[in-house]
Amino acid sequence: MEKTDQVRWYTNMRDVFEAANIAPQDYDWYVSDIETNWRPPGFEPDDQWFTGDELAAFLHAHEIQFIWAVFSAVPKGFRPIPALAPYVEDNPRYWDGTEPEPQLEGALFEIACWDSSGTILINLPAQVIDSFVTRYPNTKPLATARS
Repeated sequence: MEKTDQVRWYTNMRDVFEAANIAPQDYDWYVSDIETNWRPPGFEPDDQWFTGDELAAFLHAHEIQFIWAVFSAVPKGFRPIPALAPYVEDNPRYWDGTEPEPQLEGALFEIACWDSSGTILINLPAQVIDSFVTRYPNTKPLATARS
């Protein structure tokens, strides 16, 4: 999703999760390549693991825009050690013409915040995509955005 006036600002993950009907509590999350519009007290933008409850509480407590970030959802209790932390800025996998897969081994899906001007959804279930597109009809497939 990019170039739309349907959002107050892109990459507000609270809004993204709500639109996609994703309960962050249902997963554990590896968040990497983090740059935000401000740092809440006690928050460091280092690559890090969150339980779903921790991420939900963090997003509920702080209205924050992720300028750059990759949110990798994994099954609760599963925390693989990343060989290479998922990243979005300058990542050719998003733009090489193939359908990208989650970068973190074992991740079910990923949500990438791209330069505060776009949200990239990778490998999400069809019902999640349908919910997101219903909320934001200007959403388009990544292949379309590449052209």
